[in-house]
Amino acid sequence: MDYSEELLDELLKRLARVEGQVRGIASMLSERRECRDVVTQIAAASKALDQVGFRLVAAGLAACLQEPDPESKVAEFERLLSKLA
Repeated sequence: MDYSEELLDELLKRLARVEGQVRGIASMLSERRECRDVVTQIAAASKALDQVGFRLVAAGLAACLQEPDPESKVAEFERLLSKLA
């Protein structure tokens, strides 16, 4: 799929934040921080990564609706959505 520059920039920024969160989680574990704090950060990173996936699927779905090809694209998006569930 050909992503717009705006979408690509947005996704890369989100992924950079997730990367920072994951590094922070690793540091928290190394520092033997409280389980509650670590789990909270894991949940935040997981949600942020989910948002990248949802944004990507939403952009693909919008493109599919603009240029429908029911035989191939609908099945592909169903498969992608099932991975996010």
